[in-house]
Amino acid sequence: MTTELTRLTAQDLVDGYRKGEFSPVDATRAVLARIEETEPALNAFVRVDAEGALAEAGASAERWRRGEPQGLLDGVPVTVKDILLQRGAPTMRGSKSSRTQGPWQEDAPSVARLREHGAVFVGKTTTPEFGWKGVTDSPLSGVTRNPYDTARTAGGSSGGSAAAVAVGAGPLSLGTDGGGSVRIPAAFCGIFGLKPTYGRVPLYPASAFGTLAHVGPMTRTAADAALMLDVISGADARDWSALGPAPGSFLDGLRDGVRGLRVAFSPTLGGQVAVRPGVASAVREAVTRLAGLGAYVEEVDPDFTDPVEAFHTLWFSGAARVTQQLSAAQRELLDPGLQEICARGARYSALDYLAAVDVRMELGRRMGAFHSTYDVLLTPSLPITAFEAGAEVPKGSGLRRWTGWTPFTYPFNLTQQPAASVPVGVDRAGLPVGLQVVAARHADGLVLRVAHALYEAGAAGISAP
Repeated sequence: MTTELTRLTAQDLVDGYRKGEFSPVDATRAVLARIEETEPALNAFVRVDAEGALAEAGASAERWRRGEPQGLLDGVPVTVKDILLQRGAPTMRGSKSSRTQGPWQEDAPSVARLREHGAVFVGKTTTPEFGWKGVTDSPLSGVTRNPYDTARTAGGSSGGSAAAVAVGAGPLSLGTDGGGSVRIPAAFCGIFGLKPTYGRVPLYPASAFGTLAHVGPMTRTAADAALMLDVISGADARDWSALGPAPGSFLDGLRDGVRGLRVAFSPTLGGQVAVRPGVASAVREAVTRLAGLGAYVEEVDPDFTDPVEAFHTLWFSGAARVTQQLSAAQRELLDPGLQEICARGARYSALDYLAAVDVRMELGRRMGAFHSTYDVLLTPSLPITAFEAGAEVPKGSGLRRWTGWTPFTYPFNLTQQPAASVPVGVDRAGLPVGLQVVAARHADGLVLRVAHALYEAGAAGISAP
């Protein structure tokens, strides 16, 4: 029963609670046992609160016994990336420069919505320092490893969340994504990860990385992500840039299929990206399955060149801002790579920043025009599968920064579009491959619908590690 419960989706758990087949306490105990089995080998967690989780599960079990569930996720075990505030738990952000003193009395908006719906908080997951890079290791928390091969990285910056979901340490996790930080580890760890339209999920405190930073669900299925998004997209007055209420449930229309949809498939962004054969073949096979389901698929590239320099200007400036108030002694504690990009970010002028904003606005215009013709864009999530743990870039690649191997992800943070990574197979080494689904701003439901069609057709989802 313990193993079976950790393999269930959030929807399965809620259905089982309703039918009385098992309780939130059973599910939470199973998740805690799974964490004991997989930690510290994975290093997915910086904090596990077994006592608190079991207390919350007990309260949920009593509500279910009375037939009075508190919300859509009552009794479902969840984890939270240690970038987001959680009441009663230190938020260290992967940094030795962070202070452990409380009181920790405030939830981030997404965490508050989960709490209001009765979720059981199991623990906080690892992140690189301030979420600055596409892999998960930090001077504070060490290296987070891939559940399919612990010699390899889980990706980042939401690597702890991805690894936890992959091994059954809770079916739902909250991640953040400023340049791919939900989609990168989702692809490497074989799970589903959604970066919603900017503002769909409120964020507080505001990110120093500005409007690049999104909060999104990390799950094993698109259906669970839709359910989770229904919960966490609730309004919050603390985020002035949050969108208004969502137009209905994200579960609505999830099963409408893809027949008649206009789908653009760009396998290499017009030859700009070298994609490994194992990734390319798995992605193309999934795209072919969509065509077989009735989608009109055309191999076509969006009209833009790599915006990496503009992204660097915005990202490195944000990094400099997030560490600006640190003392000289605290700065010495930072990840050397973070120190390097902060120094570069501090040298940009206001005009440099505004020039990057101009690039961003033009990219948004081009993608708006693109989606007037195509409903969704499909690409590989990443051109590679997981590489050695503890490194920012693959050994021998000649790359300098993590953006060198993530060219499919960060452009859509610049444009604020919804984008998801869907697991569509493994390469010859048994490492997960992700397909990215991108839609126009506000079309989060369409991303979920296309992803769900892949799951329904058996073209998405891989065996758990």
